[in-house]
Amino acid sequence: MNIYVGNLSLEMTKDELRKEFTEFGEVISVTIMDDKYIGSGQPRSYGYVEMASKSEGTTAINNLEGKKLRNRVINVVEALPLSNKNVAVFSNIKNNNRSNSRRERKYQMI
Repeated sequence: MNIYVGNLSLEMTKDELRKEFTEFGEVISVTIMDDKYIGSGQPRSYGYVEMASKSEGTTAINNLEGKKLRNRVINVVEALPLSNKNVAVFSNIKNNNRSNSRRERKYQMI
């Protein structure tokens, strides 16, 4: 089960987050998102925890939702899976986009 954890302190580490979730079951992975797209690499205030089973994940969500970690009240919910619907919408937008490929370009010789 993949779990979204929001409103994390910027100082929160993967090990600290893992420790909180390990109390409720086996943690497969912990990811704290960072701002690698603009090159700063600074942590963001959210992350994901993957747990071995849905029952362990549900227990963790119920116990950690609203808990205060590093002076911030965290949000803990089941992460939504990516769907093919989003891909289909994107491809339709891409196909409907007007582009210069349909236009004929005329060049003048000087």
